[in-house]
Amino acid sequence: MLLKNRVYQVLSGESTNRLSRVVSLCLVALILLNVLAVMAESVTWISQSYGTWLVGFEWVSVSIFTVEYLLRFWACTSLPQYRAPIAGRLHYVFTPLALVDLLAILPTLLMWGGVDLRILRVLRLTRMLRLAKLGRYSKAIQTLGQVVRLKHEELVLSLVLMLFMLVVASSLMFMVENQQQPEAFSSIPATMWWTVMTLTTVGYGDVFPITTSGKFLASGIAVLGIGLFALPAGLVASAFVELRGLQQTHLATCPHCGKNLDTAPGIPESEC
Repeated sequence: MLLKNRVYQVLSGESTNRLSRVVSLCLVALILLNVLAVMAESVTWISQSYGTWLVGFEWVSVSIFTVEYLLRFWACTSLPQYRAPIAGRLHYVFTPLALVDLLAILPTLLMWGGVDLRILRVLRLTRMLRLAKLGRYSKAIQTLGQVVRLKHEELVLSLVLMLFMLVVASSLMFMVENQQQPEAFSSIPATMWWTVMTLTTVGYGDVFPITTSGKFLASGIAVLGIGLFALPAGLVASAFVELRGLQQTHLATCPHCGKNLDTAPGIPESEC
């Protein structure tokens, strides 16, 4: 049991000793190198000249990630929520981070197993999912995840509002411009390309209104787009401030008695 706890603490980064830091840094470096390797593999001359090296690096990486996954699977029962030997491990396998770990190695393992499917050629690109493994080792990414969970209802509402605005604006622009530009604004789905470009203020210029009413409508949509996409940014910023306040409140509270350490400093732990 002590060995399981030790393995879990080292892999999760909860331990503050040197071994845990070294393991975390090595895994982060390996993840980044894998992303660079996938990118380099898409360059023809690199793939032709160093293909053998890239394949060897893939073997080493997947072997290390597989060992890491198996160790996590074995040591997860050291946590209270996964205490049951079988049910606990099944519960762990379907957690988001465990699924990311599995998807990072599964496509390569399937190809090594001799499964010859065309779809597996596409699945090779899922090796980029190894970048998601950085979430285990980055406090900033973990904080961002907490922010999304804290404001998920508001963020979903803002997304629904964006989709509603997209449909309404595309419908209005289609009705205004279709007769003058039947090729550019041939249908509402086709008009959505222009609407997305306008709402995001990108405006490639390949499709644009030519009627007076269309130009006025486009101006209003562009202005609304600025405010519409500023809404999620404001929600995320406020969530960061709120989360930071909660963290400071937690740090300023005595874990034994719950007293505020700022207003009552110097209280001996025996008197809590």
